[in-house]
Amino acid sequence: MKKFLKNKKLLTIFVLVILVLSMLSISVRLRNRRQSPFLVQKIGNDTVSIVTRVVNWPINLISNGAANVEDLFNTQAENDHLKKQVDNLAQTKARNSSLEAENTQLKQALKLKKTLTDYTIINGSVISRAADTWSDLLIIDQGSRAGVKKNMPVMAGKGVIGRVVEVNSTTSKVELITTTDKSTNKFAVEADAANGKKVHGVISVVGNNQIAFTQVVDGQKLKKGTRVYTSGMGGLSPKGLLIGTVKKTTRDTFGLSDVVEIQPAGNLNDPSVVSVIKRKVEE
Repeated sequence: MKKFLKNKKLLTIFVLVILVLSMLSISVRLRNRRQSPFLVQKIGNDTVSIVTRVVNWPINLISNGAANVEDLFNTQAENDHLKKQVDNLAQTKARNSSLEAENTQLKQALKLKKTLTDYTIINGSVISRAADTWSDLLIIDQGSRAGVKKNMPVMAGKGVIGRVVEVNSTTSKVELITTTDKSTNKFAVEADAANGKKVHGVISVVGNNQIAFTQVVDGQKLKKGTRVYTSGMGGLSPKGLLIGTVKKTTRDTFGLSDVVEIQPAGNLNDPSVVSVIKRKVEE
């Protein structure tokens, strides 16, 4: 009690509370007495109103603060919900885009099967492609059980993208035509020159994953847009599979032969569906 009396702030607040309650009590009594003069009743009403406002102010402040906090939490929850919806929408859009691309490649594979009537087609999906060997290798989900054999050419889109170099029971490794491995067996190719003659060469990589028709004589006679096909020479690949079209022709660094840059017909960027080509005579 002594500590309370020494604390001036608490004592002042206590006295003010007592005074406010006393004034409120007296005002209510005066206001409720009908025989009291009008002026006294008015003073009582005004006092009650003022005291009520004073008492209600901290209560309203706390109440409004609680409401604001609740609104803040509701807004945060709504924002989280909207962000989740945006994320789900982005995922759905990406998934739809992926499915559309795969659907397009499936249609191309079916069209390829109708076009290559002299071959048996084994369709498969790309299941692995490492970043450090992106231009060299990929893995597909078809192997010896499906009839895949080593050295079979692989197409995606409208053209050849590589050759099978390793076969397991359910998967196969495909070496791409953009590989920089100099020990690889290169595709032998041919094209029809403007004079009607066949121009022969092999597929090589001349820089930045650009494939070219090299070891060519009379390459200058090949017009831009001329189609380049596998020639079947060497016995590793069947004849007549589309590689791409001529972009431009230059001379090699030694000036001994022409280098014909080719625009690939196959989907080398991001194939998801591939077709392994098998000669029907192999059946």
